[in-house]
Amino acid sequence: MRHSILSIPIAAGALLLTMSTGANVFAQGRAVRPPLFLHEEWKQTPAGGEHPVTPDGLSNPNLELKLYGTSGKEVQLTGSAKDENNPIHVWTGLCSTPCAVALRDKTNFADLTGLARIRWVTKMSGFHQVRPIVKLADGTWLVGDHADGSVADWQISEFNLSEVHWLKLDIDKVVTKGTVVDKPDLSKVDEIGFVDLIPGSGHGAGGWSDVAAIDVFAGAVKRP
Repeated sequence: MRHSILSIPIAAGALLLTMSTGANVFAQGRAVRPPLFLHEEWKQTPAGGEHPVTPDGLSNPNLELKLYGTSGKEVQLTGSAKDENNPIHVWTGLCSTPCAVALRDKTNFADLTGLARIRWVTKMSGFHQVRPIVKLADGTWLVGDHADGSVADWQISEFNLSEVHWLKLDIDKVVTKGTVVDKPDLSKVDEIGFVDLIPGSGHGAGGWSDVAAIDVFAGAVKRP
């Protein structure tokens, strides 16, 4: 193919202009990472030890604790703030059915769109894993396909909710339903938490989930 001498610099100039314009658009349209929406690291009772978790176990006064599943009230609070090998955490080992734990901000819904993300500290036994759950403003419950859990040691994990795929969750039975939900509206989320979809096996090695600190980075939408 033949080109005129003039066509080459013209084409190159057009390419540079396109690249420059694209770079400006990217800079102007850059997504902003949301601030910390909630932080919960749990609070041990004066007596310490292991016991069912209650609202008194929350360290954040702006949050409400929600427990789900037929054995949800068997979720335990244990650990010590002075023991890095056993920090204060909730434990699902005594749940005879799948159980879930959720947190509700008293003042705001969470906007989990854009670059909203969750960071949590977890440890597992057996094949157990924890997955994110959300309650939408219309009451719909969803569970994500993202799962975390290391049996070796406590693990800090962080993930973007924009990359999570969701199924509907029957919150009473704590079981998944239907097929993947296409583009759920996460702009106004009422509750955020985690689920272990496998019943616990009790004390000792076998199967359970430990969840210590939880951070949610999201926008805040004032409740009515």
